[in-house]
Amino acid sequence: MHRSLPSGPPRRVGTALSAVPLPESALLTVTTVALVAGGVSRLAGAPGLSDLCWALGTVAAIVPAVGWVLAALRRGQAGVDLIAVLALGGTLAVREYLAGALIALMLATGRALEAAARRRASRDLRALLEHAPRTARRRTGTEVTSVPLGEVQVSDLLVVGPGEVVPVDGTVCGAPAVLDESVLTGEPLSVRRAPGESVRSGAVNAGNAFELRASATEQDSTYAGIVRLAQQAGAESAPLVRLADRYAAWFLPLAVAVAGLAWLVTGSAVRAVAVLVVATPCPLLLAAPVAVVSGLSRASRLGVVIRDGAALENLGRARTLLLDKTGTLTRGHPRVVDIIAAPDRNPAEVLRLAASLDQYSPHVLAQAVVDAAREHRARLSVAAEVSEEPGRGVTGTIDGRRITVGRLDDGAQRPPWARSVDNRALLDGAAVAWVTVDEVLAGAVLLRDPLRPDAPRALRRLRAAGIRRLVMLTGDRAEPAREVGAVLGLDEVRAGLSPADKVAAVRAEREHAVTVMVGDGVNDAPALAAADIGVAMGARGSTASSEAADIVLTTDRVDRLADAVAIAVRSRRIAVQSALGGMLMSLAAMAAAAAGLLPPAAGALLQEGIDVAVILNALRALRDDPAARPVLRPDTQALIHRFAAEHDDLQDVLRSVRAAADRLCDSTGPEALAAVRGVHLLLTERLLPHEHAEEHELYPALASALGGPEATATMSRAHAEIDRLARRIAVHLALAEADGGPAPEQLDDLRACLYGLHTVLRLHFVQEEENYFSLAP
Repeated sequence: MHRSLPSGPPRRVGTALSAVPLPESALLTVTTVALVAGGVSRLAGAPGLSDLCWALGTVAAIVPAVGWVLAALRRGQAGVDLIAVLALGGTLAVREYLAGALIALMLATGRALEAAARRRASRDLRALLEHAPRTARRRTGTEVTSVPLGEVQVSDLLVVGPGEVVPVDGTVCGAPAVLDESVLTGEPLSVRRAPGESVRSGAVNAGNAFELRASATEQDSTYAGIVRLAQQAGAESAPLVRLADRYAAWFLPLAVAVAGLAWLVTGSAVRAVAVLVVATPCPLLLAAPVAVVSGLSRASRLGVVIRDGAALENLGRARTLLLDKTGTLTRGHPRVVDIIAAPDRNPAEVLRLAASLDQYSPHVLAQAVVDAAREHRARLSVAAEVSEEPGRGVTGTIDGRRITVGRLDDGAQRPPWARSVDNRALLDGAAVAWVTVDEVLAGAVLLRDPLRPDAPRALRRLRAAGIRRLVMLTGDRAEPAREVGAVLGLDEVRAGLSPADKVAAVRAEREHAVTVMVGDGVNDAPALAAADIGVAMGARGSTASSEAADIVLTTDRVDRLADAVAIAVRSRRIAVQSALGGMLMSLAAMAAAAAGLLPPAAGALLQEGIDVAVILNALRALRDDPAARPVLRPDTQALIHRFAAEHDDLQDVLRSVRAAADRLCDSTGPEALAAVRGVHLLLTERLLPHEHAEEHELYPALASALGGPEATATMSRAHAEIDRLARRIAVHLALAEADGGPAPEQLDDLRACLYGLHTVLRLHFVQEEENYFSLAP
């Protein structure tokens, strides 16, 4: 299971994923020629020759059919090919040679159609296998040499040229990389990876050559794990396929019994043969594996690798979903959610000082602070005399001042504004990085692992697909876990769990329903293995969780799980519909044949049509379900990305609105009024133009994809409320300017406007990100 992958150019795969095998294509050719030759002979007035041609075509089909039956019997199965053998032999016995030739052609056509369907359905999985590289270019000093991929070691410096596949997981060095990650994620747009960012193997270099520092060997890299899963993918072990075998177990004796009864009652062997002819659904019960393999293919195109057909079928029957929190429902890494400055400080300066010092720290919270500063385009300073005390924070000198970033002593005195920060952190479940300048508190940075924007929509879709119970299993503290659970509407939240506790919870849920467990970390691997279906967030998750999972989401989006469940439900429904529908039609034809209404030749033609129709119906599982997710035009996706980036840029406006409201509570002097005036300037120059552009550019573009303007009506109403509050603040400022300051009777309403505007903006931003922005890849 963990063998190394060949490296270098794309490779060919085995016959399981190749073209139609020679026996099927040869049989189809022979039976077609025999049927056509017999027809031409009959038209030419040579009935003896036509019967000979049709009889030879029948015999040509009997030989491989007997082999298929014997192979099935050795596996302990009595499939419907046995009915085909009986029907073929019966047509020869009663000299219904045309019917025999038609059955032979039907059998060959069904086999060829099944092979073609499997080839089409599995072409995306085959693309994964053919994409695997064999070699890598390793740089040693100034020399670059090509080496077998298996020889690449961690920390090797590799060169990836234009159009080449990234051979192993690593980090970008030197120049940035432009990558096509569609084979991993299903998303067609190229992505830019800056120096220091992680890159997964399997991505294609869509830009100039870049250097890669290997962080994993070939065997431990992302793409190798995906290929291992793809090699295991197939429908042979799916319960639906076994269900088809169970259908055959009673369908075979029923067909023989009806044929025997028709012969016994009427004394006509021709009627018995006609019954066997219409009971020959060779491709019919192969419709189940066609639908399952088609579902596997459809999922792979969306970046969901499913280990086998059994996992797909089980996923379609799942009713309980258990989810880890960190990295699954949340982004998995902290982000700065607010910057609070002391009354005599500026939030932007607080962030700049904190990031200037934190850029020397490897701590995950420090990296989040640095990322936030870069997003705000802050100019970081060079720090001196930097030291870090684990669990306490970082200390250093910047521009001659002693700066610290980290925790405060538990007994340290806190001014009122700092006590309010503690209160907010407790209520929001956030971590606090305190910033001091020359031992005086200057501000605080609040950090939290934010909810994934696509999580709420994904969970709504999962409930619509048939999931009845959603439960969070997390080792995190109860307070932040409960907050996430409340926002997402989960049925139960279980916090503070160890890996063993998660396994016990999974086993308890399995007693009541088919259960799915979703996780991303090493600690989730036992729970994934214990569930009926384990799903790993493979884009940034651990190798252990991916190896333990039945399904791996190769793109960093939890809504791909909703896609997978919808595909599984639809594939299972189509498979059962195809098998049962075709069998019901065959039973009706059997009754007609037993009554003498269908001669063998006409019955063979009818059964051919039934079988082809059923197989084609099963292939519907390959197509997109238009109800699954809205289809966005490229220009609409570009608008979404633009306005999502503007949301990030406008976060300082939201903070300024809150800070002005807080300052107005502490003081009503000129400084407080100046803060409100500054907020009004930000609103008119930055925020309101953004909202106006959304209303007149983004929402009309979304309306066509979401079913009409009613889909964005609620958000439009929020725009109107934001505009109303902004105008109200402007009126208060005009009155205050005329009177030389705000009148006492103005203050309550002005504070309410500012706090209300802050609340509306936060809710509005989150709703847009969850409902609209999450639609774009």
